[in-house]
Amino acid sequence: MSDSSLQHLVASEKTPGTAKFPSFEVSSEIEAEAEKRIAQFPVEHKRSAVLPLLHIVQHKFGYISAEAIEWVAGKLELEPIKVCEVVTFYPGLRQSAPGKFHIRVCRTLSCAMGGSYELMDKLCELTGIDRSKQDSHHHPIAVSPCGNYSVEFAECLASCGTAPVCLVNDDFHEAVAPEKAVELLAKYPAEDS
Repeated sequence: MSDSSLQHLVASEKTPGTAKFPSFEVSSEIEAEAEKRIAQFPVEHKRSAVLPLLHIVQHKFGYISAEAIEWVAGKLELEPIKVCEVVTFYPGLRQSAPGKFHIRVCRTLSCAMGGSYELMDKLCELTGIDRSKQDSHHHPIAVSPCGNYSVEFAECLASCGTAPVCLVNDDFHEAVAPEKAVELLAKYPAEDS
């Protein structure tokens, strides 16, 4: 697979959030963590480490780039398309850089009835995010012009009784009514670009 084909499939387009994360680079720390994860699987099934390696990359670099896919494929002796299939299948794996603070708003029934769509609208209004060009599967993330914030809808976050709920990075927030959006964002102050 050529680099241009992989770039097209992965769609790692630059976003304002790109500036908030380091460029993909394989360090000795990343190599050691990868080897540790690969060693957890029998040699003949090391391809099973694809998700753990992708999670390592996303945690460190914010998203999965074409270069990262090539590296994971090389580590696991796979064709890059096999890794690309995993990246494009799982919605939790990002193909472009989110903001420094990534907000996932639950949109399933309880949260929708509790105001999650209104919460999303308020978050976008407060952060200057325009979601009009987002599609829910291939490009679900919308990033603020400053790169500090990004939003996307998520499926059930497993707290229907405290709707609406959201995640900011890995922090879980319950009962976030639209009028509490300012209070929520105050916990994650923007930095000057």
